[in-house]
Amino acid sequence: MSMKELIAKAIEARKMAYTPYSHFQVGACLKAKNGQIFQGCNIENASYPATNCAERTAIFKAVSEGITEFECIVIVGGKEGGKLEICPPCGICRQVMAEFCNPENFQIILAESEEKYKTFLLKELLPLSFGGNLL
Repeated sequence: MSMKELIAKAIEARKMAYTPYSHFQVGACLKAKNGQIFQGCNIENASYPATNCAERTAIFKAVSEGITEFECIVIVGGKEGGKLEICPPCGICRQVMAEFCNPENFQIILAESEEKYKTFLLKELLPLSFGGNLL
């Protein structure tokens, strides 16, 4: 699947976001190493800590289906009805990525459109991460 197609899938997932409080909608498209695609959107809750981000939604969907090895994730976000903007993952999402993704080669793609995006490695966005090796 091409980068353009992955970004389109993230944009598609964003349309399903449930954001009655912030009106900030995020979509994600996670590509597993086996080629499977998992989409996710953010799902808010009146009790804000119960909110789930798009990135974690996609990862949890994959893990719940037995998939735990990933290649990349595309993230798109922005205000409802507004244009997309660079939307980096929050700290909790970065930590969840660190649980399942190799920081040396897992790519995080932050897109504003199918043509305009930035690519980062997990190790760039979460240096000195905490992991199971420290327990």
